[in-house]
Amino acid sequence: MQTSEAFIPAGNPQSKHVLPWNPGEKPIMLAPMQGLTNRALRELFTTWVRPDVVWTEFMRVNSQSEKKLLMPGDVRECAAEENGVPLVVQLIGHGRDALVAAARTAQKAGAIHINLNMGCPYGRMTSGLTGGGMLKRPELLEEIIPALREEIRGSFSVKIRAGYDDPRQIFTLLPLFERAKVDFLVLHPRTVRQAYDGFADHAVTTEVIKETSIPVIANGDIRNAASGLGILEQTGAAGLMLGRGGIGEPMLFERLRGRAAADPDVSERRAMLHRYLSGLLPLYGKLFCGDMQVLGKIKGVVSNVEDHELERELKQLKRAKNLHSFRAAVEDLVP
Repeated sequence: MQTSEAFIPAGNPQSKHVLPWNPGEKPIMLAPMQGLTNRALRELFTTWVRPDVVWTEFMRVNSQSEKKLLMPGDVRECAAEENGVPLVVQLIGHGRDALVAAARTAQKAGAIHINLNMGCPYGRMTSGLTGGGMLKRPELLEEIIPALREEIRGSFSVKIRAGYDDPRQIFTLLPLFERAKVDFLVLHPRTVRQAYDGFADHAVTTEVIKETSIPVIANGDIRNAASGLGILEQTGAAGLMLGRGGIGEPMLFERLRGRAAADPDVSERRAMLHRYLSGLLPLYGKLFCGDMQVLGKIKGVVSNVEDHELERELKQLKRAKNLHSFRAAVEDLVP
């Protein structure tokens, strides 16, 4: 497993923190995307293009039940790695005590790298604010962040938007993250209110990186090798996180590493899509129940593929009424 020693926190001198990548590397991570980055998709990615770090879908923390803080299925996914690739377990929830207890549960189940989601614009409203909604009550973070740091023995990271409705809010939170010794940040430079509208303003990423010594992973609107490499150069980020761009084109990981053509022709892209969906179908068949659930889930993957030269083929995949016709459309991708 790829890790690097970070620091020994005060109050727990026997525990060394680790990062999920090696010193001097610029990790390229697969973003956590709810409904998409399930363990079947992660298995395909870790055995094919091998992101440097993979993340679970977010695990909802139930603040109403001490016995059922995390769903049993989520607990089973808590691990240090998958196929030799470091795995970050992402928590979403609210309330200091519930989040700390959930982190403890995740660590007992095998997690080493734990992340707090403060970026999802669709965090459910229960009795408290979750995900990006946490930025509406930043005063609560003064208790939550240090308490999580105290509990988490491995790496503790925060995935965050630039702000709730103010893209400058992130700068008011950096001192807290530094005092608490957060290991790294993943910054998506949109506001929560923007959701996915507009564009990710990586000028904000650049400024954040200049303002903090905490490693920052750049996330948002990385759709091709040119944009990813440009963001790395522009911002000085510690690494990149690929969301829709990586889900839509797994080979983007290899293109960013210079191991595959940066600008592939249409025949190569068609062959890649065939390999992708052909490999995913049997894995989804094992994970999900019944053809229609498999079909719905794999169409969710296809919806992230953006390729105007394959528009006809993509429409055929999206319009498939059953798994048989979807498989036929996949086979039509190869001459």
